[in-house]
Order: sequence, then C-alpha cells, then structure tokens
Amino acid sequence: MKNSNDSEAGAQAFAKWLREQLTRRGYDLTGLRSGGKTAFAADSGISPSTVGRLLRGDNVTDTRVLGMLATALHVPLGEVLVRAGILDERELAFVRQPQPGERRITPEQAADELGIEDAQARRLFVSMAETLQRTPPPSAEEGRRAEQ
Repeated sequence: MKNSNDSEAGAQAFAKWLREQLTRRGYDLTGLRSGGKTAFAADSGISPSTVGRLLRGDNVTDTRVLGMLATALHVPLGEVLVRAGILDERELAFVRQPQPGERRITPEQAADELGIEDAQARRLFVSMAETLQRTPPPSAEEGRRAEQ
C-alpha cells in the first residue's frame, strides 16, 4: 500500500505531466489570469475547480474525470491512469492483455455460452469440439508434409 508521501509525489508528478500536456497544446498556464485553465475546462467539460485541483497536484482519482481528461488530450485512458497513479505499468499490461485463466469448460458449456440452440447444430458443434480436444496437434514435420 502506498504511503501518503508516495501519493503526494505521484500527484505532483501527474500535475507536472498535465501542465506539460496543456502547454504543448497551447493553453497558457503562466499566470493567475492567463486563461489557459479556464479555456481547457471549457474545452474538456471538466469543471474549472477540478482542473485547478489537477494542476495543483491534489490527488484526483475520479476515473470519470480522468476519462474526460484522456478524451480531451487525445491520450489513451491507460496512459492517464498510469500517470495518475491509479494503475502501474504491469497492471495496465494485464488489462490490455489478460492472461488466459485456468477455467476449462465442456463443449456443452461452450455451446450454451455461444447460444447454439438448434439441436443439430449443437450436436455438430459438440462433436467437432470433442474431436479437436482428442486430436494431438500435428508435429512440424507432419505439417510440412500436409502443405506439399
């Protein structure tokens, strides 16, 4: 579990990243009355007070707001979630490419999940699945011979 110093440092790093993103897109954040924060709030649909909290480094973890931020910046939501400290790179990689689980289902269960209701189609599907489960994959040599 992260301590408050880690969380504060992460929020400050996120604020710095956000300032860089906004400046790169032409929002002037140099002074109190520069208008960049207000302009970005209007363009993104995020309230000016929330934009201010994000830019100050206050910890904002509302994923709806972060989603709006990603959309407004044209940045993948995953990157914003990592930058905000919601996910780390390993977690993001898992979300993008989940590892196959240990869940094994029967051909009958697969037919149910696929919505195969016709009796004949269901028998054909189950039979084919059972045949494929029993058949060992061809060796590399057998595969080359079959291609010739």
